[in-house]
Amino acid sequence: MLEGLGLPASPPAAASTSVAGSSGPAACPPPSPSAPRSPESPVPRRGGVRASVPQKLAETLSSQYGLIVFVAGLLLLLAWAVHAAGVGKSDLLCFLTALMLLQLLWMLWYVGRSSAHRRLFRLKDTHAGAGWLRGSITLFAVITIVLGCLKIGYFIGFSECLSATEGVFPVMHAVHTLLQVYFLWGHAKDIIQSFKTLERFGVIHSVFTNLLLWANGVLNESKHQLNEHKERLITLGFGNITTVLDDHTPQCNCTPPTLCTAISHGIYYLYPFNIEYQILASTMLYVLWKNIGRKVDSHQHQKMQFKSDGVMVGTVLGLTALAATIAVVVVYLIHIGRSKTKSESALIMFYLYAITLLMLMGAAGLAGIRIYRIEEKSLDESKNPARKLDSDLLVGTASGSWLISWGSILAILCAEDHPRYTWYNLPYSILVMVEKYIQNLFIIESIHREPEKLSEDIRTLRVVTVCNGKPVASSCLKSGGVAGDVAPRGRDMPPAAEGNVCMREGCGKEEEKQEESSWGGSPSPVRLPRFLQGNAKRKVLRNIAAFLFLCNISLWIPPAFGCRPEYDNGLEEIVFGFEPWIIVVNLAMPFSIFYRMHAAASLFEVYCNI
Repeated sequence: MLEGLGLPASPPAAASTSVAGSSGPAACPPPSPSAPRSPESPVPRRGGVRASVPQKLAETLSSQYGLIVFVAGLLLLLAWAVHAAGVGKSDLLCFLTALMLLQLLWMLWYVGRSSAHRRLFRLKDTHAGAGWLRGSITLFAVITIVLGCLKIGYFIGFSECLSATEGVFPVMHAVHTLLQVYFLWGHAKDIIQSFKTLERFGVIHSVFTNLLLWANGVLNESKHQLNEHKERLITLGFGNITTVLDDHTPQCNCTPPTLCTAISHGIYYLYPFNIEYQILASTMLYVLWKNIGRKVDSHQHQKMQFKSDGVMVGTVLGLTALAATIAVVVVYLIHIGRSKTKSESALIMFYLYAITLLMLMGAAGLAGIRIYRIEEKSLDESKNPARKLDSDLLVGTASGSWLISWGSILAILCAEDHPRYTWYNLPYSILVMVEKYIQNLFIIESIHREPEKLSEDIRTLRVVTVCNGKPVASSCLKSGGVAGDVAPRGRDMPPAAEGNVCMREGCGKEEEKQEESSWGGSPSPVRLPRFLQGNAKRKVLRNIAAFLFLCNISLWIPPAFGCRPEYDNGLEEIVFGFEPWIIVVNLAMPFSIFYRMHAAASLFEVYCNI
């Protein structure tokens, strides 16, 4: 009878022994070690194990090569940032240009080889390189190319006192961006099975090249923000903090000066998009690197579909938050630094806005988690490099804002003087940590849940355990079979003649009352409320995902475009010291900014999968 459920029949001898020696509820006998191996069971081959050893070594060697390149680039960036003797900006740009040139040569070789063998069947990772992800990176790449054009114009204006490398670098970066986007559009889903050792080095080189370009953009943007912050500190009354500017402007005149000033300001407003492009490209390339030599699972990823019906509430609330964010950022940038009174009012306004938005986001995340808790649905535990990277990035990048928040909390508790606006910083810092914790739980569980259409075919099957012809206990089995695979509850079930039928309890209840053990008295599973059943539940979850998506976009805008109360508050700099706190903020802020954009991307995927 178990064969009808897709389970192997127990050997007669083992079954009869279990019946004869059991006096209580039946227990499932362990498989006999001497039982013959099923012909379908895979037999491990020593040759396969030996073949995997060189690939594991290649993965280790390539990752170490990438780390060496990355550390060398970081040291060059640090040397330029602190004005180390003998290290100039031209040295840094030459190193980055050489890395980009090497990556270009590898991508051209890979694309040419793929075109020559385009008729061959190639394995694909259906989870990697989603269409919306490639569309996002294309948008950021277009803005990055515009940024490169502005840098070329900046070089032309100051050509008298700038080295040639500052003109070559933006040109090479634009070419690198174009080819890399083309490469990711065509090959982000590839599972490379040939030239695996060479490809590992090429892909990991591309990953760390993009990470160094990201670090270069972060450093340039942070120096600009720091200079503006130092100029504003005096208006808040912190005159004991040094305001020496770290200026890298060329020591010559630009013609025409008005155009050069506009180009200079435009460059720093476009840096956030360039930063997001580089980190997004590095993550896509990292997934490609992890997929080299991978064996594809039999489960195919369901194609995502974007549906806009039934999400009016979440969209309206999210767009309202987005409009409020733009208004707050504009007012903040206008008032901050004008006077002490205006700066304090701008800080209070920002904290009140952020506290309100974070509370709404936390409530939405808790509602989504609560729906998942009371809904019985299996999780997809299959191996998936893209999904694992998403989860790791959510937790890892959230630690940046957690570090800043804990620093602000300690500064408020340890400071001697407390300006009025600093007390708004306390609930704001606490809510930043709590909201990201809740949101991470919601996103990670959402991306690990089975697609909705698949789960509708999964049924909980109630199976009675029969010993000597008498039902003694009930158990439930969650399997991929549907309800039609077994007989209905009303039909009689023939007793087991040669033994017992027993299954492991899958409902989480090992002890049940005797009346609940019969076919008619089995406990019903936990059900959602009526207003959350069927399509209503999906609409609620879609509204939550849409609202959180727009809210994360809203919270990405302020720090990306200069609205950073962590700088302008000033209290932390008095408690920890100016330089230590600025180092903490400059290290943690890029991760905090990236978290919001990555969370928005993950929530968009969650929305499409609901």
